[in-house]
Amino acid sequence: MEEQEGIRINRFLSEAGVCSRRAADRAIDSGQVRINGNPAKKGTRVRPGDRVEYQGRPVSREEEPILLLLHKPRGIVCTSDPSEPDNIINYLNYPKRVYTVGRLDKESEGLILLTNQGDLSNKMMRAGNFHEKEYVVTVDRPVGQEFLDRMAAGVYLPELQVKTRPCRIRQLDRYRFQIVLTQGYNRQIRRMCEVFGRKVERLVRVRFMNFTLKGLKPGAWRPATPEEWKTIRKLTRDSSNIPGKYRIPASEGRVLRTASEGQTGVLKESPQETEDGKK
Repeated sequence: MEEQEGIRINRFLSEAGVCSRRAADRAIDSGQVRINGNPAKKGTRVRPGDRVEYQGRPVSREEEPILLLLHKPRGIVCTSDPSEPDNIINYLNYPKRVYTVGRLDKESEGLILLTNQGDLSNKMMRAGNFHEKEYVVTVDRPVGQEFLDRMAAGVYLPELQVKTRPCRIRQLDRYRFQIVLTQGYNRQIRRMCEVFGRKVERLVRVRFMNFTLKGLKPGAWRPATPEEWKTIRKLTRDSSNIPGKYRIPASEGRVLRTASEGQTGVLKESPQETEDGKK
């Protein structure tokens, strides 16, 4: 029935791996999308036999799903902008169209995912879904218990005028700690550390939900395994790709101290929050 009635053009573009639904709406507004040769309008439905073009190129929903894991080296920029010589798409040189799931800033390294599945990307990145991202961080000054406790409780970031969610954090050695976030403000960890007088010297993402950096050397990549596909579909099955307010999970706010666990309060999602690397 849905196939005969068609689906909205923004969903069509998202499921074809072109872009997210919000990005599709912007592309429609700017005249980059056509259906059967005519400029598309928001809400227009694509029906069987319709010809869709994005930036002058035909678009099909029949693309095979792609999900790649890349160990991003420091210095590579998470953008597809061809004017950026160190952009991640040129660096990867993958033969099919993909884009990053969120971002890591230029000086950060570690696990970045790339896909052609717009809805999946949105569900993974939407802050209200509380999906975990884990990092190992090296700073220029010793890490003490007070620093860990204050980081874990949530940190007010004056530049962004927001307070971060409580998070899990654990000391690894004198200058390194492991931190697990469920949100992604622009340069969040670096800003959090700066509040307490510490500068991040190295930041490596080692896990994103069920995907880990294990076995990937800097610059190396691999496709997601069938088991990883099965798990990520299960994890995102009840996730939303729509912005809005969400209930705080009961588990949110648990923090790891140096050797034991403690409890702290929880925060509601800030309406200013967006995906990794954006504000």
